[in-house]
Amino acid sequence: MFIHDSPLMCISIFFVEFQVQFGADYAATAWIHSLVDCTTMLCAPVGSLVGNRWSCRVAVMLGGVLSSCGLLLSSFSTSLVMLYFTIGILTGLGFALCYTPAIALVGCYFQERKALAYGIALSGSGIGTFVLAPVAQLLIELYSWRGALLILSAFVANLCVCGALLRPIRVKKEVEEEEANECSDEKQPCDDSSQDEELSKEIKDNLLLGRLASCLKKRWCFLSCKEYDFLLLPGFLGLAISFLFLASGCSLPFVYLVSYALSAGISHQHAAFLMSILGVIDILGNITFGWLTDRRCLKPYRLFCYIFSVAMEGLCCLFTPLLRSFPLLVPFAILYGYFDGAYVALIPVVTSDLVGTAYLSSALGAIYFLHAIPYLVSPPIGGWLVDITGSYTATFFLSGCALLTSAVVLSTVTWIRCCHQQAKTPPLQSV
Repeated sequence: MFIHDSPLMCISIFFVEFQVQFGADYAATAWIHSLVDCTTMLCAPVGSLVGNRWSCRVAVMLGGVLSSCGLLLSSFSTSLVMLYFTIGILTGLGFALCYTPAIALVGCYFQERKALAYGIALSGSGIGTFVLAPVAQLLIELYSWRGALLILSAFVANLCVCGALLRPIRVKKEVEEEEANECSDEKQPCDDSSQDEELSKEIKDNLLLGRLASCLKKRWCFLSCKEYDFLLLPGFLGLAISFLFLASGCSLPFVYLVSYALSAGISHQHAAFLMSILGVIDILGNITFGWLTDRRCLKPYRLFCYIFSVAMEGLCCLFTPLLRSFPLLVPFAILYGYFDGAYVALIPVVTSDLVGTAYLSSALGAIYFLHAIPYLVSPPIGGWLVDITGSYTATFFLSGCALLTSAVVLSTVTWIRCCHQQAKTPPLQSV
């Protein structure tokens, strides 16, 4: 997560550089960030399928190669259109192959303290943002944005090393089931002792060929209906609708915080430092919310903790236009970063509680796929609002309203589900 998410978060630092270099407006430049976010989420199911059919190791290593090549080619870009392809599509596809398998693997390893495990794993994103934001600004000042992208491409290539270190795990129940199936298959030719050796040999060969064919079919058949049975769950449908609003608002502060700070007269270093603050507080949100929601008193209320963190993010965005100095923007970065880390750590946990570990990888792929279109259109819409109004007020209001709507939608669906379950539960009869 350190290597994967930190370059993605720090692309906004290059925002002003791209504007100056190519003479583009806010809306046109924002397409770079929206395309890389959109491609990462749009191709998330591809990462799930590659991880399921081959292994998480293969998916992450392949993603590392693609994302590094995308940043490398970006350093030689001569137009925004080329950046749309190299950063937006190629790097985004590489990140998509890395993201879902790496997150799903955590859920396979940890069952008891799942929220804390996800919090620690996802805290790498905050650590990377905290470290890389000032480093990226320094690299731009020393080597220009082209040299900075070239160095970032070498940094992202380390995803291949991280992928090689991933070790897929097999759950004990699955191993026992496979052994039981093998034993039941082997008993069929062994029980009939009257048959001669040639016939039993032929039966064994047929069994081996059948197993080999089923393994190859499982490995090469990408689409399986059973993998997506969770899509029909009413709770998952409500969660999916809320994610559409969440994705429409959560990316805007990351895209426009640095530009907003610069427009308020804050220096480049202080503006980049706001991203660092947001990143390091994001770590605290990941870990502390993961630890808290693993406690016995809060474990049944993980979904409500998730709703609360999303709603607090929305309120932070609504008050942002009132903050016009560095000391005032620091509390915003702290609060927004904390609750951003909180809800990000709870997304896979809430999803796992809803669909189960068996469907987790496919469910996460579907959820991140739902982020794609909002990630694609919301930054350009935010830039268009800046262009026509001349301020960032409407952009941050859009972000805050979308986040609050996501919290309201999920709260309503959860309340309806609770009422429905209570209606189904028969009343206790007095003896």
